[in-house]
Amino acid sequence: MKKLNIYLLFLISTQFIFSQVRTVKELATNWKFQKGENITAYQTNFDDSKWETVTVPHDWAIYGPFDKEIDKQHVAIVQNGEQVASEKTGRTGALPHIGTAWYRNTFTLPQYEKGKKVMLLFEGAMSEPKVYLNGKKVGEWAYGYSYFYFDISEDIKEGENTLAVQLSNKEFASRWYPGAGLYRKVSVIVKNNEHINQWGTTITTPIISDKMAQVNIKTEVTGENVHLITTVYNAKGKQVGATTTNTQFGNEFIQNIKIDSPNKWSPESPYLYTAKTQLYVGEMLKDEVSTRFGIREIKYEANKGFSLNGEITKFKGVCLHHDLGPLGTAVNKAALRRQLTILKDMGCNAIRSSHNMPSLEQLELCDEMGFLFLAESFDEWAVPKVKNGYNRFFDEYAEKDIVNLVKATKNHPSIVMWSSGNEVPDQWGTAGVKRAKWLQDIFHREDPTRPVTVGMDQVKATIESGFGALLDVPGLNYRVHLYEEAYEKFPQGFILGSETASTVSSRGIYKFPVVQENMKQYDDFQSSSYDLEACSWSNVPDEDFVLQDDKPWVIGEFVWTGFDYLGEPTPYDKSWPSRSSYFGINDLAGLPKDRYYLYRSRWNTTAETLHILPHWNWEGREGETTPVFVYTNYNKAELFVNGKSMGIQEKNNKTPQNRYRLMWMDVKYEPGTLKVVAFDNDGNSVAVKEVKTAGKPYKIVLKADRESIKANGKDLSYVTASVVDKNGIECPTATNQLKFKVSGSGIYRAACNGDATSLEQFHIPTMKLFSGKLVVTVQSKTEVGDIYLKVTGKGLKSATLKINSIN
Repeated sequence: MKKLNIYLLFLISTQFIFSQVRTVKELATNWKFQKGENITAYQTNFDDSKWETVTVPHDWAIYGPFDKEIDKQHVAIVQNGEQVASEKTGRTGALPHIGTAWYRNTFTLPQYEKGKKVMLLFEGAMSEPKVYLNGKKVGEWAYGYSYFYFDISEDIKEGENTLAVQLSNKEFASRWYPGAGLYRKVSVIVKNNEHINQWGTTITTPIISDKMAQVNIKTEVTGENVHLITTVYNAKGKQVGATTTNTQFGNEFIQNIKIDSPNKWSPESPYLYTAKTQLYVGEMLKDEVSTRFGIREIKYEANKGFSLNGEITKFKGVCLHHDLGPLGTAVNKAALRRQLTILKDMGCNAIRSSHNMPSLEQLELCDEMGFLFLAESFDEWAVPKVKNGYNRFFDEYAEKDIVNLVKATKNHPSIVMWSSGNEVPDQWGTAGVKRAKWLQDIFHREDPTRPVTVGMDQVKATIESGFGALLDVPGLNYRVHLYEEAYEKFPQGFILGSETASTVSSRGIYKFPVVQENMKQYDDFQSSSYDLEACSWSNVPDEDFVLQDDKPWVIGEFVWTGFDYLGEPTPYDKSWPSRSSYFGINDLAGLPKDRYYLYRSRWNTTAETLHILPHWNWEGREGETTPVFVYTNYNKAELFVNGKSMGIQEKNNKTPQNRYRLMWMDVKYEPGTLKVVAFDNDGNSVAVKEVKTAGKPYKIVLKADRESIKANGKDLSYVTASVVDKNGIECPTATNQLKFKVSGSGIYRAACNGDATSLEQFHIPTMKLFSGKLVVTVQSKTEVGDIYLKVTGKGLKSATLKINSIN
């Protein structure tokens, strides 16, 4: 694909069932779980009464405890440029994910009749699942991130059925915390023999204008003498088009529906339509599936870049691992929505699933909330990064995993690009070039509407071998010094920053002197939040900003990472305790670091940003140089310390930092008040922000992201707990130990303070503040009512917060 004209949209956000012709039963409750080997646990009459009862999605490892010995490794991390092996700790989160475990569930199917088609669907099982039904093995899979299903029509029975799943996580199988268990949904789907095939609907829009859009719907079915009716509804539920088709091409129906004056999907206006597809034999409805989609046009063009609906659009994206901090990898839609809400406020418009298949819930939310999506498949091909990684399965499973990824997700309008790999060692040599082409061809076969990329870190090698030249979209991971050369030598005419920055920082922690450094380490195992520290292979944000702003052929970036994640505690992977990353723009608790406001000042073009750092509690540093930075969308500001002007700073092009930050490098610390006054381009004072020195911690303050949640047993409220002095000023260095108690119609779910060195377990209802804050997660029960969270701490005035649990 020299030039890609991509007219696609849509995708299955979720299958909603509107009739009794198809039943989807999610197996969420009444699971029995036990970790350990057991050669008879697959048998129907096995006694699991003493096993733990859990709900699925479930991550068995997140409950800890943290243990240095769990993932202690003696390795050289090649992709980080290391040549000599050394002891690493915390690399996979220091949580007990390694080993074998069993899940068992006994269930009945409503309205089941013998002869029906029955499918067993797994949306993610970590790892190497072996699946048994009624004592018989019905299938297995390898990749823990893949969606897969089995036809169990011959093995299901009326009445009670017993499902058993064995999972095995090997050591040295991941570079980050992979989680463990049935961490995504498990469902049983019952259909008639005449039915719409699993993931059998494909929706595209080959023609789009302001006046009309052609919606092309291809539907794969099973059955003879059937016909298909498809009806399209707008976001308000009003019918806007319909067609009936009797002619099949093999097992496929092809339909076209005209939509007048279409509403186009975009991050600014994520408009969704619904196509209801009904399969009939004569007058009898046999199956029905609803598919949400969006109408949007995407193009990738040389020297122009990426355009959406005819407008050049830069990817202002972040990379995300799949863990949800203190919840582990167990997927939760409320937790995902919170992440995306935080990123949306920052001005982020794109997500890269790193480095594996995204959850269907995440894609549904990206469709609804308006995020472009780069859906990635693998971190490893045939050449290993880790001993027991995906290289063991590549030859047998790579094509099957890609097919399932595309079929399950291709109708999501948010997805605008596929990635077949990340920093694979196969970038070297001719064999890797052939693998890259083979994988890209599979994506093209399954979905000819979207391009394919690879996150490349060995840029010189891919220039020489032709690896980078064959990709639809050449993705560069870091290597800012090679962007110009890559653009000159690659034929595509544009470059994507598929992974950028890898700046490291700890929320609320500041180090002196303030200088730009790589791989800097300190005795407390924290990184400075002046946002000038990166890794040996990476850079600070401003260097990426220059390329994004000045080079039209750079089509955007995906920052490593939007949130801290469990594992990979660079630059402290040789230091214990340190068990989670420092890369995040937000910390593991979801609290914004200073860097959040640096990105927001550039990315969020509709809101004011005015942020001061550092905090102003520096007892013992009186009179010492304490630089002050301001992150703002304004170009000019004046700083005052206790009413005395420190002068006016204006953004300029002297250095990348001067271009995007306002910096007063010679400020001397004295307790009191920092004030910044921002000016517009005409010199008018337009915004003011203050930071004050706090006294001793006096009382606890609670603030919920949502004060009303649904009584479904899954919904979450994230409550930020902080302490203030007697004047209500936040205490930014407080480390008080707090205790949590939840009563009423909810339960305590977890807590997190964002400290990468903390070994406190998330599910135990007590934790220390880190830089004055932590976050308590409260989960609803299934009954409506009030939830009360009480937080206490020794010597502090306690606080209680009411949360409503509603239908």
